[in-house]
Amino acid sequence: MTEPRPAPNPPAAGLRERKKRRTRDALLRSALLLFVSQGYEETTVDEITDAVEVSQRTFFRYFANKEEVAFAVQDLVESHFLAALRDRPAAETPFQAMRGAVLDAWDTVDQAISDVVPVDLYMRAYQLIESTPALLAVHLRRSAQLEEELSGLVAAREGLDLDSDPRPRVAVAAFCGVMRVTGRLWGQGEDTSVSAIRRMTEAYLDQIGPALAGDWRAAAARS
Repeated sequence: MTEPRPAPNPPAAGLRERKKRRTRDALLRSALLLFVSQGYEETTVDEITDAVEVSQRTFFRYFANKEEVAFAVQDLVESHFLAALRDRPAAETPFQAMRGAVLDAWDTVDQAISDVVPVDLYMRAYQLIESTPALLAVHLRRSAQLEEELSGLVAAREGLDLDSDPRPRVAVAAFCGVMRVTGRLWGQGEDTSVSAIRRMTEAYLDQIGPALAGDWRAAAARS
């Protein structure tokens, strides 16, 4: 006997979900535009909701606070990286996997960001995070949390006990340190495109091995 096919979602339900997504994206775009134009701390929730012509109650239906909306696109970027890392070949070393994952993520995240906000707006919002003390403190806290999650993923890939083997945390700390440096320098530069941060990321990651293992003074003396 042929099994009955599951009933499709009612059209009304799909319309409601699309409307919710449009409202959330509109709030996100308006918030980021206000943040970059007049400052994060100077922007109020009322100003964000007024720009979209919705109530405060609607805002808090999608975001817990201004901090959450400020990092919403960053969450998207990080989720792409984590997903790419989980998909890397098991034969790769931890560093090869992280390097490949972050480059793959930059190759795919452009479209994902564009589906929510203009890429240029995300880039300006990232620069704002780096230059706003309150947001930078949150960014550093979130980075520490991401490092711990990455360490767990690396340990699982390698079949290691994270509590007794320091290598996953050491590898992730080196990798994330390079990522913070490239993010900061990219934000200070003139070219704030996704392709620019991808090129910088690749170039800086490729310096980890030589920088840690090389004799800098001997190389300088020969030049």
